[in-house]
Amino acid sequence: MMGMVSEYFGSMVFDDRAMKANLSAKVYASLRKTIDEGEKLDLGVANAVAAAMKDWAVARGATHYTHWFQPLTGITAEKHDGFITPSPDGGVLMEFSGKELIKGEPDASSFPSGGLRATFEARGYTAWDPTSYAFIKGNTLCIPTAFCAYGGEALDKKTPLLRSMAALNKQALRILRLFGNDKVKCVRTSVGPEQEYFLITKEMYDKRPDLRFTGRTLFGASAPKGQEMDDHYFGAIKPKVAAYMEELNEELWRLGILAKTEHNEVAPAQHELAPIYTTTNIATDHNQLTMEIMQKVAARHGLVCLLHEKPFAGVNGSGKHNNWSIATDSGANLLSPGETPYENAQFLLFLCAVIKAVDDYQDLLRLSVATAGNDHRLGANEAPPAVVSMFLGDELNAVLEAIETGAPYEGTKKTKLKLGVDVLPKFSRDTTDRNRTSPFAFTGNKFEFRMLGSSNSIACANIMLNAAVAESLEIYADRLEGAMAKGAEDFETALHEMIRKTIQDHKHIIFNGNGYDDAWIKEATEQRGLLNYPTTPDCMPHLLDSKNVNMLTRQGVYSKAELKSRCDIMLENYCKTVQIEANTMVDMAKTEILPAVEAYTLKLAQTASAKKALDAELACRYETEAVRKLSTLTDEIAKGVEELECALAALHLEGDIITESYAIRDNVLPKMEELRASCDEAETITAKEYWPYPSYGDLLFGVR
Repeated sequence: MMGMVSEYFGSMVFDDRAMKANLSAKVYASLRKTIDEGEKLDLGVANAVAAAMKDWAVARGATHYTHWFQPLTGITAEKHDGFITPSPDGGVLMEFSGKELIKGEPDASSFPSGGLRATFEARGYTAWDPTSYAFIKGNTLCIPTAFCAYGGEALDKKTPLLRSMAALNKQALRILRLFGNDKVKCVRTSVGPEQEYFLITKEMYDKRPDLRFTGRTLFGASAPKGQEMDDHYFGAIKPKVAAYMEELNEELWRLGILAKTEHNEVAPAQHELAPIYTTTNIATDHNQLTMEIMQKVAARHGLVCLLHEKPFAGVNGSGKHNNWSIATDSGANLLSPGETPYENAQFLLFLCAVIKAVDDYQDLLRLSVATAGNDHRLGANEAPPAVVSMFLGDELNAVLEAIETGAPYEGTKKTKLKLGVDVLPKFSRDTTDRNRTSPFAFTGNKFEFRMLGSSNSIACANIMLNAAVAESLEIYADRLEGAMAKGAEDFETALHEMIRKTIQDHKHIIFNGNGYDDAWIKEATEQRGLLNYPTTPDCMPHLLDSKNVNMLTRQGVYSKAELKSRCDIMLENYCKTVQIEANTMVDMAKTEILPAVEAYTLKLAQTASAKKALDAELACRYETEAVRKLSTLTDEIAKGVEELECALAALHLEGDIITESYAIRDNVLPKMEELRASCDEAETITAKEYWPYPSYGDLLFGVR
C-alpha cells in the first residue's frame, strides 16, 4: 500500500517534481529564484510556465482553470474559465498564456470589503502566488492567488500573510547576520495545523434546521451518555468512519497534503486529522483545502462533517492547534537549540522575541481567533481560556530564571555561555510535560497556539504572530547592530542585557499551571495585568488601538484602511452569524417545538380524561404533573420567543457595528440561552415520537 501511495502522492499538484519534468532547465531555474528569493517573474518565463502547466493539467483531465483565492468570507472562492479558444478552422485550441496565469479579474462586488470600496465598484484582481503550487481539483486547474481591489488594497487573507512572512524574514536575517550566519538566504515560518471535526449521519443532519442553517445545534437536551467515560478518545475507529478517513487520506495525498495522523477525539463523534508541518502560506492553502475535502468526502459516505467550534452543548467543541516554528532555507529550526553555547544564545534570543511578541500583542493574538463560534469554546474546560499566556516548562523556566538572576543553571549538563551564566547547550525536547490548558505552549522546537477554532482560517493567527515576532526582532536588531559596530565585547554585553531585560519585563506572560482553573483568571488579570477578552465584541475593536495599527503598518502587513475594514468585517460577520442563529431558533420554536409540546400535552390530557372516565378514583398523577409542567414550559417558550424577537428588532436601532455587537452580546445571546433552556427541558418530558428533531443521542451515536 505504501508503495502505491508514494506513486500517486502529489500526482495532482504542479509541484517541484512536475516543474522539473515539464520546464526547461533555464525556465525552471528562473522560477525557483522567484519562489526562493522573491525575484521578479519575467513574462517570457511566465508564458513558458503557463504552457507547461496547461499541458500537464490537460493530460490529467483538466478542461478549465481558476484563480483560487481566499476572500474575507472564511472560505475559498473560484471562477472557472475553459482552456478553449477558437481555431481558424472552426474548431478549438487549448491555450493558456502567462498573462492569464499571472493575473485574473474576478468580480469583486459581492465579497466583503469593509468599506474599502463601494458596492458598484466591481473590479478586483487576483495575482498568482508562485510560492504555493497549482493543483487539479475535479476537471479544474486551481492556481493559488492573492486577491486585491482596484486600488491595490488586500481583500483576502493570503496577501497579509505573505506580507507578514516577508516582514519576519527581513528581521530574522538581520539577527542571523549578527551571529555570523551569512549563508542563509531566507527565513520562513512553518505550521502544522491539527484539525478537529465531528461526523454525523446525513439523515440526522437533514432533520435539524439548526445544523443546516448554522452548523451547530441551537437546541438539544444532553444524552444519557456523553464523554464521561473517556472511552472515545483514541478508541477503535468505527468501520464507517475508517472508510471515510481512508478516502479522505487518498484525496489529500493526491493533492500533496501531508495528512499524517488520524484518531478519535474526546467527544463522541469527534475526530482529528493532523498533517506534517510545511511553510505557513502553503499550510494555510492546504488547511482550506482539507476542510473543503473533508465535507465533500463525508457526503459520499452518507455523512456530514461539522467544522463548527461548538456544534453540541455539554461535550467538547473542536479546535485547531497551530504548531508554529521558524526555520532557515537550509532547514535549521531557530526555535531548537544548537550543539554549541553560541547557537544556544541565538535560540534564546529568538525565544525571547516570541515571549516579548506574545506579551506585547496579547490582544492581536486573541482577536485573530475571535468568531461567534469560538466564543462558545474558549474558556470552557476543553479549551484554553480567553486570557493569553505562555507555557515554557520547568527546564526552560529554570534557564530563563538563571539568566535573569545571574545564578548558575543547575541542569544535567552545564556549559559556560557567553551570557555569563551556565546553561545547557542542547535543550531536550521531552524534559517537561505538555500543558494542554495553555493557549501558547512550547513543545520542544515549536509553539502550539491552541486557541484557534476548528473552522478558522489559520491565516489570521499566523499573520499576527509573524508580525509581532518581526517587530520584536527589529527592535533587537536595531540595538544589537549598534552594539556590534562598537565591538564584539559590546555586542555580548548588549545581547546579555537584552535577553535578561526581556525575561524581566515579560515573565508575567509565562504560566505553567492549570489554565482551566478559575483562580488563574483572577491571578492573570488582577495580579499580572494580563488582558481578558471573553467575546468577539470585547476584543475585536482593539485591532484599531494605536499600538496595533502602528506595528502592523510599520511592518507593512496592513494599511490603516485595511485594518479598519477587517475590524468592520469581523464584527459584521459576528453580528450576522448570531442573528441567523437567533432567527433559526425563533422559527424552530414557533413552528415545530411549540406545536409538538402542545400536541403531547393534549395527548396526556386526553389520556387522563379517558382514565378518569373509566375510574374517577384513578389519581393520574403522571399525566397531571406532566401537563402542568409542559403547560408552564409552553408559556415560557412562547415568552422566550417574543423576547428574543424584540431583542432582534432592537438591533436595527443601533448606530454602528461595534454598538450592535455589544447589543448582541448583552441582549440577544442571553435571550437565546433562556429560550434554549426552556426548550431543552421540554424535550426531556415530551415523548420521543412527538419531538420534531433527532436527539443528542441520535446525533452523537448515530454513526456505526
